[in-house]
Amino acid sequence: MNYGFRRYSEQSGSRVDRFILATFVYMKWFFAIVFFSLVFAGITSCEEEKEVTETKITASNIDSLIAAHPDSVPLLIWRGEYRLKEYQHNLAMQDAAKAYRMDKSNLKAKVLFADVLINRAERSPQDVSNAQYIFMDVLKKDKKNLRALVGVAATYTFQQDFEKSFDYLNRALRIDRHYKYAYVLKGTNYMAMGRMDDAKSSYETAVQQDPNFYEGYFFLANIYEAEGNPQCVQYYQNALELRPHSQEIRYKLAYAQQMFDKIEDALSNYRVLAKDTMDFYSNRGYFHQGHIHQFVNADVDSAIHYYNKALQVEPRHVESWHNLGTCYDFIGNKTKALQSFAKAVKYNPEFTLSQEYADSIRLLPANDRRPKQTQE
Repeated sequence: MNYGFRRYSEQSGSRVDRFILATFVYMKWFFAIVFFSLVFAGITSCEEEKEVTETKITASNIDSLIAAHPDSVPLLIWRGEYRLKEYQHNLAMQDAAKAYRMDKSNLKAKVLFADVLINRAERSPQDVSNAQYIFMDVLKKDKKNLRALVGVAATYTFQQDFEKSFDYLNRALRIDRHYKYAYVLKGTNYMAMGRMDDAKSSYETAVQQDPNFYEGYFFLANIYEAEGNPQCVQYYQNALELRPHSQEIRYKLAYAQQMFDKIEDALSNYRVLAKDTMDFYSNRGYFHQGHIHQFVNADVDSAIHYYNKALQVEPRHVESWHNLGTCYDFIGNKTKALQSFAKAVKYNPEFTLSQEYADSIRLLPANDRRPKQTQE
């Protein structure tokens, strides 16, 4: 997931508006993090049940356990929940659908299947309706099922019926006023409604219920960043402390540090990102180091070095080609500048900034041109 903002595209609307439009993407963070307590029931035989329950289930042995007991509904649910938590939605659907088909009376299988339905990126309005029906069916049998109550609320949120969504969230909170996921979805509703102060209050309450709830800090950080509030840096730091291996959070933290003039801290995090094995983060780690050296430190030679490193990782990264072109223009290398801009336009014909800059090189002397920066 890419939560980075591209500066050159921010003309299309306020950052707050774009963030509100993105809230439904962030909702999957809420649904995906499920602290699942496995209750074994409905296995194929008492002997198999004893064998499975006497085995400690972990992420490393779950596949082998399912290979030995392919029709164990509890094991399928366990792996489905784990995969959902890890955002492996297509794999989670395989387990959830099989468990649901095998035992449609199992409430845990029902809730898992419904959750996966509304978490998939390719979910349809019909998926949301189906999930709502399943959650409602669970509540007929267990009216105090908190996950089902919030699940129904989520389906109404997707349908933009916030009144009904809040109704089910309040029902959940009347049962357990400390249920953090209800506060999270309340925050999402408020964001979609443009009530940002209420959204922040809801996320703050979620964090108060569970100080280790890193997603809550992440949500708050995104809101404060969208508002241009430097307080976002601290919230990103809180989230990263709880999830130190999350390069997604580190990238957002580094970007916020860069935007709010904590340059050395930003560079430190970008160096870590540059070493990542995932091309996206490695490329951005190098790119942003180049950007800082070019536009903050006025060190064009270093900027060229880092832009080239970024392009070694991702040769089609148009922002690196564009900024590299501005560097070459600055040092008077018109040929390489035009070549760089041509690369940017080649890989993205709609990237008009490079075409405009190339045209200016042909028409204006260097002293009359001002570098137009682009940033992820």
